[in-house]
Amino acid sequence: MKSASIMIKDVPKEDRPRERLLNLGANHLSNQELLAILLGSGTKSESVMTLANRVLMHFEGLKLLKDATIEELTAIKGIGSAKGVLILSALELGKRLSQYKPNDRYVIRSPEDGADYIMEEMRNLNQEHFVVIFLNTKNQIIHRQTIFIGSLNASIVHPREVFREAVKRSAASIIVAHNHPSGDPAPSQEDIHVTKRLAESGKMIGIELLDHLIIGDRKFVSLKEKGYL
Repeated sequence: MKSASIMIKDVPKEDRPRERLLNLGANHLSNQELLAILLGSGTKSESVMTLANRVLMHFEGLKLLKDATIEELTAIKGIGSAKGVLILSALELGKRLSQYKPNDRYVIRSPEDGADYIMEEMRNLNQEHFVVIFLNTKNQIIHRQTIFIGSLNASIVHPREVFREAVKRSAASIIVAHNHPSGDPAPSQEDIHVTKRLAESGKMIGIELLDHLIIGDRKFVSLKEKGYL
């Protein structure tokens, strides 16, 4: 059987992943080609492209690959610790880039601005996270904090915990947000109840609740736009 290097040489140079990236740009490459470049080489019995495809099939594409562990990767024939580490490093770098925020304070002028700020970080979480975004008088973000992790419940999301940090940060207003791991951002009755309770508490101390955003998979619902604020 041909070796991996011979099989790659059998491919016209202009069609090889590295050459295609150099000539066309990374955005023109398939997931299989990008992964093949990371892997660098295949095995004695298969090309790097075949190995890359087998890895993607094992994880059913990128959705499961993004949470892969080194143990899961090295359990695949042809993936040793060196290749596994390269894949994990690339995945982590991608996550950090997607969450990167410039040093200039982010301004929230609309529900879309708020959702954009937290979407990539929250849309794939496996548990519900309740996050508070603290704003100054210019609607610039001055702080963000996860208040709790777990199913949303009015007895857990206590206004005291939310507004204590707001007072500490001298926030003029806040936006709260939580994710629905199901991917469906439709609000529940508990979501609405929590929103109204926080809004009433904010009015009492002079810190306005601007919105409650529910984050799904690449979509969101603004409870302000729904008329609950």
